Amino acid sequence: MKLLWMVGVFCSLVYPAVGLDRNAFTFTKYDLTVRIEPGQQRLGVRGRIALRNDSPAAQRNIALQISSSLDWRSIQHEGKPVEYVDHEYISDIDHTGSLSEAIVSLPQEIPPKGTIELEIGYEGVVALDATRLTEIGVPEEKAKHSDWDEIGKSFTAVRGTGYVAWYPIATEAASFSEGDGVETIAGSWRQREAEQSLAVKIVEVTESGQDAPTILCSGQEARPVKESAGRSQQITAACSFPLGEVGAPTFVIAEYQKMDAKGATIYYPRDQQEAAEAYGDVVRQSDPNVPVVHGAGKLQIVGLPDPEAVSFVSEGMMLTPIKLSMTNAVELDIVYAQARQLVSSPRPWIVEGLAHYAQASFIEAQKGRQAALDYLNARRPALVDEEKSKAADTDAHSLLQSPDDLYLQTKAMYVWWMLKDMGALSGSPALDYKRAEDHDPAYMQHLIEDKKRDLQWFFDDWVYHDHGLPDFHVASVFTTSATTGGFLVTIEVENQGSAGAEVPVVLGYEGGEIRKRMEVRAKSKASVRIEVPGTPQMVTVNDGSVPESDVSNNVYKIETSKH
Repeated sequence: MKLLWMVGVFCSLVYPAVGLDRNAFTFTKYDLTVRIEPGQQRLGVRGRIALRNDSPAAQRNIALQISSSLDWRSIQHEGKPVEYVDHEYISDIDHTGSLSEAIVSLPQEIPPKGTIELEIGYEGVVALDATRLTEIGVPEEKAKHSDWDEIGKSFTAVRGTGYVAWYPIATEAASFSEGDGVETIAGSWRQREAEQSLAVKIVEVTESGQDAPTILCSGQEARPVKESAGRSQQITAACSFPLGEVGAPTFVIAEYQKMDAKGATIYYPRDQQEAAEAYGDVVRQSDPNVPVVHGAGKLQIVGLPDPEAVSFVSEGMMLTPIKLSMTNAVELDIVYAQARQLVSSPRPWIVEGLAHYAQASFIEAQKGRQAALDYLNARRPALVDEEKSKAADTDAHSLLQSPDDLYLQTKAMYVWWMLKDMGALSGSPALDYKRAEDHDPAYMQHLIEDKKRDLQWFFDDWVYHDHGLPDFHVASVFTTSATTGGFLVTIEVENQGSAGAEVPVVLGYEGGEIRKRMEVRAKSKASVRIEVPGTPQMVTVNDGSVPESDVSNNVYKIETSKH
């Protein structure tokens, strides 16, 4: 009978998982104490979380997810244990490739907008684990250079959502085998939790007599307090991660030296001072060239012990190997990280778009416009494929609604580049952006429109809605002799796409070329007249600065018989 009773309880708890809405609750409060034991690679967490039912229906069950390398020890409400069952939930949102999901049966239903507070406890190990990458065929050595999170005796670095579920989350399953599935799920989670904050007290337990290490928390350098007790000592530091600004809350614990550079502080191992100085030179020389410059504090550039580790950038922090032989990719990572630090906005399309735009702008300053256009166009095919796969719901996929993923990053980068080419970013208006005043989706548009240019159509097509991409082609070319002895060429450009843009048109003639810009709205035509001194030969619409769905029809050869 006892066995049957246990089976019945188990089924009653597991059954709700079938129809469980993992997006029903928003985590409104985290107050956690994280105990780190580096010698055993152990992490233990105790604390309180508060959740709000943001679904339209009353909810009796909550999903709480942590890394599969961690085990649930306790879940209570008002000091009393609540029923829950934990099981493995396959998801690449965690570096192990799965989560330990507790399905909690609440004492009573939580109505819409109702809240509940839970006391939780869990513990386990956080070791280097690249399972989710090796399972999709990435060679193990290469995978370890990407998923390098671990708690270790001499170095600890643990990233949050999308890497290691070291604090409770609740998401649908994510898979690397489904394109950008992990980025999309992680981005959606960040959007849901954008107004919340993660308060953490980190307690590292080590042998007595050791110096207190540097403790970094996503842009903050925590102030450790050391307390000795017999053969062991506790080093305690308080951290706060505003989830709207810190997409992947990250903590790092290691012995570092530090060096100040313009706009950044470089943290490096004692034996890497020469390399750190080289990084400082790059930081001082680089200019993110972004129009929004209301940042908070200095960027942290933090050395990773693995010389082949893949760099990681989050708000306030860049983790990267500190090496004398710096690649162009690392330079671009530094520019991206600096831009992320300078741009403070609750809107991912502004933050990510400007950070990637800064990289293209940096390339243009270093190597010229064509090199920057090559950088943009290397990312265009993925954007085109993504647009083709989107459903007809143009609001759900707009830059305002889309989560922080590859689609948003690429499209937003193009948006800022096009605004720059249109002259909308020249001058000072956009520099007046203030995060605290950005309550209206059109706030940025109105700042830029101080130049008295109507940009409503542009923001409607590219930001507020997803109207796809333009498709330009030269509809006709008419050439006549000019009274000055040259030729007057009338060019008509048609946009067969559903998004408008201001696009460059290049008229090549015997002896040179002339460039003009044309505003061609969606599903419409526009004309321009250009006078040239030599015989017209070719018209090219779009130099790659505007992403369009089809670039195979952008060149029009002018037959000499028409003259």
